[in-house]
Amino acid sequence: MARSKGLSFRKKKREFNIPLFKEILAWLVEIAIVWAIAGVLVYFVGMRTTVVGQSMSKQLADGDQVLVNRFVYKISKPKVGDVIVFQPNGNEKSHYYIKRVIAAGGDTVQIVDGTVYVNGEPSPEIHFPGTVSDPGVAVEELKLEADECFVMGDNPGGSEDSRFANIGNVKTEYIIGKAWFKLLPFKDAGFVD
Repeated sequence: MARSKGLSFRKKKREFNIPLFKEILAWLVEIAIVWAIAGVLVYFVGMRTTVVGQSMSKQLADGDQVLVNRFVYKISKPKVGDVIVFQPNGNEKSHYYIKRVIAAGGDTVQIVDGTVYVNGEPSPEIHFPGTVSDPGVAVEELKLEADECFVMGDNPGGSEDSRFANIGNVKTEYIIGKAWFKLLPFKDAGFVD
């Protein structure tokens, strides 16, 4: 005798859909990879800071937004001419300073009669016009340690930089990264040189 197909209170066993599971798992892995890549890029290259003051004008003005490459100095050292972002004396409560490296580890620096001398020669990396009116501590020849940089603003008349004792030579451990791209204002966006 055949059983009739009436009401049944037994739960129907669902079949596990393996292809659908594999597709969902593939999507989750791809999303995790994209998030990881984005996180690394933002951490190392996407840090943004704001320029405070006119010490780097014409290149950068007060209020400009700059992207900072935090990765570059993990694999290399700052070079003369680089525009760096740092915290003076490692002071985490201070705003970030943005200045140009005039001399690096092992170099000597002195400012005589308004001219910046690096290793006894006039510095070719100076991007500002005219002379430096205040030599500060660089009135005497300074010898940089291997882990130090001497930095100045492109506008030395309005710059608080390595010439002054409260900033002094910048230790590489206090360097956040290299300023590499001016983001805002949009009309002036471009690479920092």
